[in-house]
Amino acid sequence: MGRFQSEQEAREAGVYIAKVKSFVKREGRLTKAQAKALDEQWPIMGLDADSTALDLDDVFGRTAERVLEIGFGMGKSLVEMARTCPEKDYIGIEVHRPGVGACLADAADAGLTNLRVFEHDAVEVLRTSIPNDSLNRVQLYFPDPWHKKRHHKRRIVQPDFVGLIQKKLKIGGEFHMATDWEPYAEYMVEVMERVNGYKNLSESGKFIPRPDYRPLTKFEKRGQKLGHGVWDLLYQRIE
Repeated sequence: MGRFQSEQEAREAGVYIAKVKSFVKREGRLTKAQAKALDEQWPIMGLDADSTALDLDDVFGRTAERVLEIGFGMGKSLVEMARTCPEKDYIGIEVHRPGVGACLADAADAGLTNLRVFEHDAVEVLRTSIPNDSLNRVQLYFPDPWHKKRHHKRRIVQPDFVGLIQKKLKIGGEFHMATDWEPYAEYMVEVMERVNGYKNLSESGKFIPRPDYRPLTKFEKRGQKLGHGVWDLLYQRIE
């Protein structure tokens, strides 16, 4: 912060102090279809992060079970889940703009009315825009494992983050994670076991078979042929 003693002092002097983000913004290049979907579908399916928690019944125009996915990539799996379960409402969060555009394009092609998306940092969305006790399931599939030990602090699965998820889940709601790197899966278990109020739903004590509701991705199919594993974790909020 240099010569300033506080952020407030810097603002009063007309100097902007950059804040650390919990993600790295990757813009990428939009295809024509993605750009078109952003222009046409964002007013319909896009959600802006706000300082006030959303009324999700108002957002979707109904009361239903709600599923939120963090980091949906290009959105193929999220769109498939929303298409397969029209009785549920789905919310996706992604910072990669081409991915948001691709998701919106596929959702429009599928004629979905039960999907909404944020293009924003997931932690900020959870803190400010998602009401407490409002979600039936939170999904975190294949997050960056940050393999090197010195980068572990960048992993999204941390005690504070897990505690934040817990507040947003209803009692009985579930936090479902999946990773293709076994050391990260073990790390996830360690973090979850340190946070009170969750119950591991695995019969073996750690991992579960892939639930039918999570689509098998092309990446997984390719990995299976090569003998690579995927580890699913499912925790329920009990308090």
